[in-house]
This record gives sequence, structure tokens and C-alpha cells, in this order.
Amino acid sequence: MWTYYNPVNVTAGCGSLKELPVRLGQRRAILIAFPEAPGLGLVDRIRELLGDRLVAVETDVRPNPDVEWLAPMYERLWRDHADVDCVIALGGGSVIDCAKVMLTRPAGGGFGELLAMIEGAPAQPASRGQHRQLLAIPTTAGTGSEVTPWATVWDQARGRKLSLQLPWTWPEAAIVDADLMLSLPHAATLASGLDALSHALESLWNVHRNPVSASLAVSAARSIIATLPQLLEQPHRPDLRERLATAALQAGLAFSNTRTALAHSLSYDITLKHGTPHGIACSFSLPRIMELAAGRDPALDGLLLSVFEVARIDDAVASLSAFLQDLGVSVDPLAYGIPEADWNDRIAAALAGARGRNFIAVA
Repeated sequence: MWTYYNPVNVTAGCGSLKELPVRLGQRRAILIAFPEAPGLGLVDRIRELLGDRLVAVETDVRPNPDVEWLAPMYERLWRDHADVDCVIALGGGSVIDCAKVMLTRPAGGGFGELLAMIEGAPAQPASRGQHRQLLAIPTTAGTGSEVTPWATVWDQARGRKLSLQLPWTWPEAAIVDADLMLSLPHAATLASGLDALSHALESLWNVHRNPVSASLAVSAARSIIATLPQLLEQPHRPDLRERLATAALQAGLAFSNTRTALAHSLSYDITLKHGTPHGIACSFSLPRIMELAAGRDPALDGLLLSVFEVARIDDAVASLSAFLQDLGVSVDPLAYGIPEADWNDRIAAALAGARGRNFIAVA
């Protein structure tokens, strides 16, 4: 028995940003965007589309949303705009995760109470008007946050990574317009594309895999492997941007039902301690994780062979390693601060974590 559920209303395709007024309707909204959005003319485009329905713009969003700067933003936006119904997130995963934090106003009204919920305290039933809806507009092809309910929240001061999930942190709708991704720099294109590949593969070697998630993941992984190298060479081609955006969306829809697994569990400490971009931190280990997963489930082996179009898992591992290295991504743990002698201990610790327990090896 299996189930697949995703409530996000997705509109996709080049030029689909024009659908935003329809998705918002007559509600008023706060726009949360990345710092470069005003200079790229994107904030003005949103203003032209929404008129006086756009009541506030927030662009002071930094990578890896941290409680230190999330707290004052949260207090300000709820103090000044408590009656606004909707948040629009325009940006990559950090922007969308930041926006998800701004959706909820607990009974006491303060960020401290929300942080307690993020840390695991039971959520109080939301009364009328205590949470907003989210419209997500990704400008990177990778994180999948536009079709998942989770927000990653960092607490750098205490050296920890937290996760927010509430019934209303699923976006109400996502608009995936590859035209918005044409100016994405090389490094961000690479990291976000590899994040999407990690989502696809992690949803395959996963105890929660189901036929729908597997179909989406295989299609996504094959498309990313074929498209990402071309796009990095020809970054201004809209057709390649759209192809990668579709693959990243498929990967997001896949892991929205399975969550991620071992490679992601390994990645968080690397990002926290070394500042390695998330997409790199969660992808360099994929060949080793595939070796660990191999032979544990014939159906999984078949899916992985179909992704890489080879006859043996060893060949799939070699193909994935070569793919990453050709893109300039080392597959050596030492490049990310992990001595080879510590690798097995890292694996054991990761398997004990929430994401690691999703890995098929411990099913």
C-alpha cells in the first residue's frame, strides 16, 4: 500500500509569471525576494502586475536563513502587516524558506514561540488570521522548496540546523518561469542543479519511495544529467533553462513525498562548519551513497540502471562520479573537510539522523 500527496497548484513555462495576479486574486501580499531582485527589475515587474495589492517588499534575505536575522524580520512584518493574507516568495531556496517562516503567528505572537515550535514544541491550533498563504516563484532550478512544506532554518550561534513544517507551510501555488532564471550565475546554476539531482536520487534510495515518486525521480535525474552540462556552457538558452526547471520541479515533487536521505544528512554539518553551498555539500557523496545502496533492493538497482542507461551498478557509480568531476565537483570527502579515516563514522552518525533513517540501507 502506498500514497502520494502534493497540494501545490503548479503553473510552469516561460512567461508564466504573468499568472501571478490570477493566483493572488484580490488578496494583499508581502513580497520576499533576494537582494539582487530590485536591480534586475523583478520587484518592479511584480509591482506592475499587482498594483496596490503589493503592500510591502523585503529583500534583505541571506543564504541559509539564520534565526539571528529571521527574528527581527519576522517581528517587523507581523507588527506592520498583521492583516496581510499572503506572502509571495521570489528567489531560491533560502528566500522560499524565509517566506515559510513568515507565514505563522503563534498564539503568543512572538518569534520565540515560533522558534520553540521549530525546535519541536507542539504547534497550537491556529485561530482565524494567524497564518498566511504562500505563493512561491523560484528563480533557481534546484531546491524544490516551491512544492514542499519544509523550511530549513539555521542557528549558527548554537551550531545547529532546524526544520519547520506545519500544515500551512505547503505553498498554495508555485509559478515556475524559466525566464526568471536566465541571469543565474554559473556557481548558482551548478549548485542548484546538483541539489535537484540529489533530491531525485535520494528519493529513489528511500524507504518511502512509491511508484509515482520513482517515476518523477527517474525522469528528473535523467534530464538533469543530460541538461546541466549543456546549460553551464550555454547559460542564456531559455530552452535549456526550462528543461532544467522542469526536471528540478519533478525532483521536488518526488522528494515532497519521500523526504531526502543519507547524502543530505551528511551535508548539513559540512555547510554549517565549512560554508560549502548546499547543492555541492549534498551531491559530492552521491556516488559513494549509491555504492552503499546497491544490491539492497533489485527494484532500486533497476531504477538506477535506467537513470544512467548502463547494465551494471558499478558502471552507474562510475558514470555519476565522472559527471560530477567533469563539472568541477570533487567526490573526495577530504575536499570538504572529511578525512577518509572519518568517513565511516560520519556515515554511521548520518544514518542515525532523521534524514539518514530514510535511507534504504536501514529499512
